[in-house]
Amino acid sequence: MKPIWIVDDDQSIRWVLEKALARENIPHKSFSNPNDVLNALEKESPQVLISDIRMPRGNGLDLLQHVKASHPHLPVIIMTAYSDLDSAVSSFQGGAFEYLTKPFDIEKAVELIRRAVEQGIRNESTTKDPAGWRQESTEIIGQAPAMQEIFRAIGRLAQSHATVLINGESGTGKELVAHALHKHSPRAKGPFVSLSTSAVPKDLLESELFGHERGAFPGAQTLRRGRFEQADGGTLFLGEIGELPFDLQTRLLRVLTDGHFYRLGGQDPIKANVRIIASTHQNLDSRVAAGLFREDLLHRLNVIRLRMPSLRERSEDIPMLARHFMLNCAKSLGVEPKKLSDEVLKEIAAMPFPGNVRQLENLCHWLTVMTPANVIGISDLPADILAEASDQPPILQGESSPSNLTTAKTSAGDWESGLGRLAVKMLQDGDTEVYDALCARFEKAVLMAALEVTRGRRVEAAQRLGIGRNTITRKLQELGIDD
Repeated sequence: MKPIWIVDDDQSIRWVLEKALARENIPHKSFSNPNDVLNALEKESPQVLISDIRMPRGNGLDLLQHVKASHPHLPVIIMTAYSDLDSAVSSFQGGAFEYLTKPFDIEKAVELIRRAVEQGIRNESTTKDPAGWRQESTEIIGQAPAMQEIFRAIGRLAQSHATVLINGESGTGKELVAHALHKHSPRAKGPFVSLSTSAVPKDLLESELFGHERGAFPGAQTLRRGRFEQADGGTLFLGEIGELPFDLQTRLLRVLTDGHFYRLGGQDPIKANVRIIASTHQNLDSRVAAGLFREDLLHRLNVIRLRMPSLRERSEDIPMLARHFMLNCAKSLGVEPKKLSDEVLKEIAAMPFPGNVRQLENLCHWLTVMTPANVIGISDLPADILAEASDQPPILQGESSPSNLTTAKTSAGDWESGLGRLAVKMLQDGDTEVYDALCARFEKAVLMAALEVTRGRRVEAAQRLGIGRNTITRKLQELGIDD
């Protein structure tokens, strides 16, 4: 077996990977910069190449481009501590096998390397045209694992025309993802047309979608091209597709099935050369069961499904997003940007933000306009935001759900006093083994919250909780939790 090549200017990263590969008896070789790799490739080649992106003496994406030009069958894993959408998309468009974000779980990294080795043995080329894959920023920000999954998905779909359905709560940025999918697609030079089906009156929606001929109905004085025609050769984004009236669902299904449609009052079919990206905050499976949404239309839309995480699932991104919005708001108003103090960043990072990213952006706009101070403190936050944060239900009181840990973050005093009151009640009721019972409830709530945030990934949940993988496995078994 040929060796695995590791390229990183960080000696500690090279050392960790070397030790892990040595334990698995996998041959390996390390480099500190891309130039040495290019020189070595003239004489030999690896089984798999693992490369950092940002290095003082070269760029991992440039290295990827050179490698794919000369060794198109070589699997390349790109790793970086600076995880952003452009890096993920550029990696996949450049032909990377996978995109690995630092810090990474070493067992996950070794498993990824094994899969890359198998891919190389099967000689399945992942080469894509590297020309023009450096794109300008798409304004999607996120370091959280849930957002990295979105970045990976956009990268994987970069050469696809597939229909995409985006699920997620209101305000999570579904249309922003749709823009990114269009921008990084073969249809990028075509139009991006957006229509929120819930924002248009029902009697006008059909004309908005498909257009109308002159005289099709009273008031139709001229021919009008609908959104499908406007999006010809590009992408049509249909927001809140779950609100689409049932009769229009039938017409949309026909377009997706036959590839053509008719304007209102028209007799000639019009070809629909359009990629559909739809979004909804609703559970379409439940609406199908309730008879409110066509099951066959759901299957047509649900070719690729993406789930946008709520802001509370990616709370570690809140400080970064807040700084970004403060700069943007200041720029749009033509004023000097204000700075959020560390205390404010800590406070808002613990807020639930039921309105998600949109609510955070609105807060930053309010602070830019309404606060006189250049450095914003806790007292500058609007009263309703502070009240919303303090009104969250304390953990472990009454019948509170384990998901409270992710849907609300209360102060330590709140949940500790709630836990104390619960202990008092149990003791007064004559319960025995109160300590073990409360510890079990606490552990179960924390573990279920972690699994909810990581969508059932045990290794990631253990890492984020700061416990070992064996520990989380044992605790799940003891508490009877099926993740």
